[in-house]
Amino acid sequence: MRIVGGKWRGRGLARLSNTAVMQTLRPTMDRVRETLFNILQHGDFSTLREARVLDLFSGTGALGLEALSRGAKRVSFVDKEQTSLKLVKKNIT
Repeated sequence: MRIVGGKWRGRGLARLSNTAVMQTLRPTMDRVRETLFNILQHGDFSTLREARVLDLFSGTGALGLEALSRGAKRVSFVDKEQTSLKLVKKNIT
């Protein structure tokens, strides 16, 4: 997994090594994130610049970090699993 666009393009993201936890964690694929952000940036939507984003069920934090990379002002990462939140923090650093 990696960030596919913006100022951090190509930067890899940490993954969990625990296979039992990985079976419950289903990160948004690179291609899906790229398509989503292309629609948001080039469609009839407002720009991502200065946007506030909610990454609900954040898992690895890939979607929120992608938004920050593309100019979002702020992201709130939400997940009930402590393992996921630790992974998000690792990916932020």
